[in-house]
Amino acid sequence: MKTVYTILFGILLALTLACGYGSKNYRSGASNMPAILQLNPDSTNAGASAFMLTVNGTNFASKAVVNWNGNAQATTYVSSRQLMITVPASAVATPGMVQITVTNPATSGNGMYGGSSARTSKAVDFTIR
Repeated sequence: MKTVYTILFGILLALTLACGYGSKNYRSGASNMPAILQLNPDSTNAGASAFMLTVNGTNFASKAVVNWNGNAQATTYVSSRQLMITVPASAVATPGMVQITVTNPATSGNGMYGGSSARTSKAVDFTIR
């Protein structure tokens, strides 16, 4: 009888692990974290005319937005590694530093993997000389 219980326990354990209950692959949300690697251009002169700012990085969601000093801008998604915004002349009228971030929106989901909360990259400085 002990042998039967041992075999049944082994089968139950194998089925449990095969279903993923022993797995640690639960979504942590870290995969949704965008990162800025480069701004192009990375600076401009005060009083310059409107221009296109290209944000290069990683992990940009298709509905990601570029933030100019914390304010979401109309963003063009190029790829998961590139976003673009149009910066109006009024935004660069005076010298200073502007913080650029990228926010991936929250995603909904149910079940074991669920959704994820919005994630914002670390800030990168844009210089207005």
